[in-house]
Amino acid sequence: MSETESTRRGILYVVGIGPGAKDHCTPAALAAIADAELVVGYNTYIALVRHLLDGKEIVRSGMTEEIGRARAAVERARDGGKVALISSGDAGVYGMAGLVFEVLRTMNWKRDDSPELRIVPGITAISSCASLLGAPLTHDFCAISLSDLLTPWPVIARRIEAAAYGDFVIGLYNPASGRRTRQIVEAQKIIAGYREGSTPVGLVKSGYRSIQNVVLTDLDHFLEYEIGMLTTVLIGSSNTFCFEGYMVTPRGYTNKYTWDGRVLPGQRPARSLVLEPEPATTEESR
Repeated sequence: MSETESTRRGILYVVGIGPGAKDHCTPAALAAIADAELVVGYNTYIALVRHLLDGKEIVRSGMTEEIGRARAAVERARDGGKVALISSGDAGVYGMAGLVFEVLRTMNWKRDDSPELRIVPGITAISSCASLLGAPLTHDFCAISLSDLLTPWPVIARRIEAAAYGDFVIGLYNPASGRRTRQIVEAQKIIAGYREGSTPVGLVKSGYRSIQNVVLTDLDHFLEYEIGMLTTVLIGSSNTFCFEGYMVTPRGYTNKYTWDGRVLPGQRPARSLVLEPEPATTEESR
């Protein structure tokens, strides 16, 4: 006898759809959406995949209604449905995956309960934007959201300062909105305390969508450009450089090798980088 709706274990796909272009939505994400009976998402994200939704039930809502979307998806899947809850980029990076777990936790959900949870990764905003700028993330980087709707600004400011001090390439998500304009200004001031004004900065608005706009500028001047919720800001490290209109952060090969592939004196392949010894102090040299 086939399973009934009341006994069938539901499936909740938490799906990252990537930047929004069809070519950058993974086969796994496409398969999850195809298998779903119900697709739940923010209005803008539903619009990005509307060509995949013929014949499916859709639940859509606006900004700040994330809890409602997560609960609707979980409850429908718990009752035996196949549900895809979608986020742009990767659902586990500033997306809906964490909220889903919080909802499941309030329900005392166990891994063997309904729904079965399937998290489907997607291309993150920082990755897609980096590809349009060149290779800015080839060395250590971090991502910080400037939205203080859920995180206090002093916490965000401390994280920005720590990242600037640590010389990370910094990706800024949610840099500004119609009502949030001071945070990106404050972030620039903090970072400018640790970086030269000529440090490369990339601004990508709506990467891989029809209204895509890419700007390569620097730390002193990037605030002169339009920055909003659809913009991702990438601020280079002290080693990041511009080349032929691209933004590049070197991995550090020239610290160990010459351009013909030879190992520099004092270095060894596949071994820790040897630093130049610091000059002995007067007391140590006695």
